[in-house]
Amino acid sequence: MATTQLTASSISGNGFASFEGLRSTCIVKAVSFAPLKHNNSRSFSRLVVKAATTVAPKYTTLKPLGDRVLVKIKTVEEKTVGGILLPVTAQSKPNGGEVVAVGEGHSAGKIKVDISVKTGAQVIYSKYAGTEVEFDGSKHLILKEDDIVGILETDDVKDLQPLNDRVLIKVAEAEEKTAGGLLLTEAAKEKPSIGTIIAVGPGPLDEEGNRKPLSVSPGNTVLYSKYAGSEFKGADGSDYITLRVSDVMAVLS
Repeated sequence: MATTQLTASSISGNGFASFEGLRSTCIVKAVSFAPLKHNNSRSFSRLVVKAATTVAPKYTTLKPLGDRVLVKIKTVEEKTVGGILLPVTAQSKPNGGEVVAVGEGHSAGKIKVDISVKTGAQVIYSKYAGTEVEFDGSKHLILKEDDIVGILETDDVKDLQPLNDRVLIKVAEAEEKTAGGLLLTEAAKEKPSIGTIIAVGPGPLDEEGNRKPLSVSPGNTVLYSKYAGSEFKGADGSDYITLRVSDVMAVLS
């Protein structure tokens, strides 16, 4: 295993503002570390440093601007349904919450478009979207409207209403047997990338502010990109995934 020591003096170039506070005594160990590319910030597009910003108590309101939305993050479950306390490592980080404020919208060509979600709506958002903010004693997230996957009107993901160009898919069950009839263990079952569309968004906006309908419809069985979208577990134990329609590769029949 390769060990790389990084000091403040050894890091330079554009795109490293997040490392200004790195002291000379800090050591970073990595299993592998690609060579640094001179003046190429895109080499580090996968590097994410995320920390919550704390807003001082003297500020009593927070108003998002443009197409941004302020979401109060749903509290992490600390117990199972049966009341068993979960260790921190077993508590799943939520990626949903309640919309508490919205911006004034954005422009599509010459048309002014309002935010499509309203305050009070329960929403699900992309896992790594937005900026976390500690505000009014609670954790919030400021994110763009397009990072909201959909509106959830019940506690079951099957009732999710996708937004914009996203679709909700019920994932097909994995094959139980091989072509020769041998039973597969859970570990050997290949995760399918085929499913049935349950719901679709209203479509993306064109330059005149009109919605362009999607090319797929509820009921379609589709093949989609294997590593796209956000995965969820339904109340009945079924697997669901939300993704952009551009990640749907084909309709099966």
